[in-house]
Amino acid sequence: MSIAFLPDGICVGSAKRVRDGKASVELAMFYPIVPPYSAETLERMARELKLAGFRCGTLLGGGEYQMISVDAPNVPADELKTAVRWRLKDMLDFHIDDATIDVLDIPVDKNLASHNHQMFAVAARSTLIGTRQALFDAAKIKLSVIDIPEMAQRNISALLEPEGRGLAMLSFDADGGLLTVTFNAELYLTRRIDVTLAQLLETNSDRQQICYDKITLELQRSLDHFDRQFHFINVAKLMLAPTGAAGLHEYLGANLYMPVEAMDLADVFDLAKVPALADVAQQQRFFLTLGGALRHEETAL
Repeated sequence: MSIAFLPDGICVGSAKRVRDGKASVELAMFYPIVPPYSAETLERMARELKLAGFRCGTLLGGGEYQMISVDAPNVPADELKTAVRWRLKDMLDFHIDDATIDVLDIPVDKNLASHNHQMFAVAARSTLIGTRQALFDAAKIKLSVIDIPEMAQRNISALLEPEGRGLAMLSFDADGGLLTVTFNAELYLTRRIDVTLAQLLETNSDRQQICYDKITLELQRSLDHFDRQFHFINVAKLMLAPTGAAGLHEYLGANLYMPVEAMDLADVFDLAKVPALADVAQQQRFFLTLGGALRHEETAL
């Protein structure tokens, strides 16, 4: 069960993976609650949804963490986070001693031994992580994982990748635009675009045009940079997540050098149990929440 805190409420979603078929959305509920969120509110929600039987995850908001690409330290696995912490000490906007850190590998081309090996470091204030954990503990919800939007979007992108090729994906919410590029279900690129969903849905055509131009320029720069850095990956197309923004799909398609497709959640999920998700506004609202619900962990022997 994935639980996301939005500016206007709480999204709760679950999805069941199906062998050789689309994942089935089992639940998608929105609670229009004004922040700050209390343990009592979450506890009532947990009772209503019978969350006691679920592994639950939550997503951090875009401004609650930093994600930075760093050179991969040449150290044993058990020393990796310590080595990355040392590299981040002058790169965060808060003191390194106040940071909770995790790392995510960026696979290299095995045919290019000299390729610079990079990894993503994700850092959040330990106080924020502790507060989030305490909120779930007080609400008697078993919190298994604290995730980030980039990985939720990766989960969806991985299911849409053409075989042997990479996929760019672009989504928008209250935190702005999120561009990712995945290949073989691995996250290779992530960029934030400073255009919020509200700006994207602007009814003033001049202001909307400025937003579309800004998005296009950032996409061109980011995808050109990706081509130079990961030339062994052929990005097949850009998938535009549901937004409800009129004309954005066509505008990007006319101004980018790669094909642009508008996706529907039905491309990835079986929505039969939640027919309300046929609506594009609901698809946008639950996009990352359901991406988080697709999280699948494998234990290495």
